[in-house]
Amino acid sequence: MADASPGPARNNWFLRIFFGGAPRLTPELQRVLRLVALGMMFENYDIGLVNAALPQIAHDLSISARETGLFLGVIRMGGFGTILMIPFADLLGRRRVFLAALIGMSVGTFLTAFAQTPVQFMAAQLITRAFMLTGAALAVVIVIEEFPAELRGGALGLLLMIGGLGYGLGAALYGGIDLFPHGWRDLYGLGVLPLVVLPLLRRALTETRRFTAHRESLGDDLVGGLRGWVEPVIALVRGRPLRTAAIGLAGFFSSMGGIVFFQYTSYFIQNVHGWKPEQYAVVVLLGGLIGVSGNVLGGRGSDHWGRKRVGALCLASAPLWSALFYLGPSSTLIPAWGLYVLFMSAGDLIVRALASELFPTSHRGTSSGWLVLVQTLGWTTGLLLVGFGTEALEDLGPAVFAVSLATVLAALCLLVLPETGRLELEVASGERAAPPGGAA
Repeated sequence: MADASPGPARNNWFLRIFFGGAPRLTPELQRVLRLVALGMMFENYDIGLVNAALPQIAHDLSISARETGLFLGVIRMGGFGTILMIPFADLLGRRRVFLAALIGMSVGTFLTAFAQTPVQFMAAQLITRAFMLTGAALAVVIVIEEFPAELRGGALGLLLMIGGLGYGLGAALYGGIDLFPHGWRDLYGLGVLPLVVLPLLRRALTETRRFTAHRESLGDDLVGGLRGWVEPVIALVRGRPLRTAAIGLAGFFSSMGGIVFFQYTSYFIQNVHGWKPEQYAVVVLLGGLIGVSGNVLGGRGSDHWGRKRVGALCLASAPLWSALFYLGPSSTLIPAWGLYVLFMSAGDLIVRALASELFPTSHRGTSSGWLVLVQTLGWTTGLLLVGFGTEALEDLGPAVFAVSLATVLAALCLLVLPETGRLELEVASGERAAPPGGAA
């Protein structure tokens, strides 16, 4: 792992928001962060599109309000494909699988633009989601493995903040959807752009030092083929069963409660409040100015006060803002959106961090895949519950709020996990005992 520079130079004002008074980040650390954040921007762009353009997609493909739950739930099942791909990151390396995921995500998003039926749209998005979630999970793993303990939370916060700009970009472009000749299809067509920056990523992104050291330690014992794929999965379940179960439940309930809020915001604003696409873009962009603080709270805040404490508080508080958004007046839409994003982005960051920090290098990629698997179950379950509970438009708000309460259960699950904040990965994962006095 690269160390922060020991010299007197300090980070600029922007980096100090995430890292405080820590010594200046080395160029190597900054490069790693920029590259993986670029990949996450493309992931969030695709997510932002299906959330924003749902009214137009549903209209063009003749999908009713009741059918949207099933339609979106099936799309989210693409996350099951992640568990098939991500164990290869513990066999072949983080870099190779991350780049492959970026290619698959780009091609899938581009193909979505040509869908003519709901089935075609779902098929293209299923493939896209599998690659997208694989890339997002490995972006977190790469940052966690490369940054030292005292900077890890801040780095994750900055990673997710930069990645979130892709969501804002999708919303901003959607605000001018009427200017595009083919509407939402043109927005998906732009998904081919990641292929343009692929040569840069291939040249500049290197394998993490922790994985390189782990692979070298295996020597001739490196296992390939089907057995090589299966062994990290088996080791995860056998080696840390309680941690695996607790982080799985936290991921399931947080994704179940969070997805219904975000997935229906554009649909709700336009069909219940009668707002226009450009007004939805304003909600996302202005509310996002409030919500971006969640990445600082989840990152730097959890480094200071602890992952468990901050994560549980944020996840337990999120339903309050869901109620304000879906059950309150139009005047509360922007602040409610921003505050929900703030608390859920902090909670999501901490769940992602724990899913990597609590497990050893040998199957850290697989543990991130496990989180995506249970999140996929949560996403699908939440969307199906809203779909089944919505007979008419006036049922949508109460149904979304009821399902969003699941994040309270996620908060309780975090409380049973060990604390990992400011611990080196080898200590947090149990690979090495903490030094006398508890210092990492």
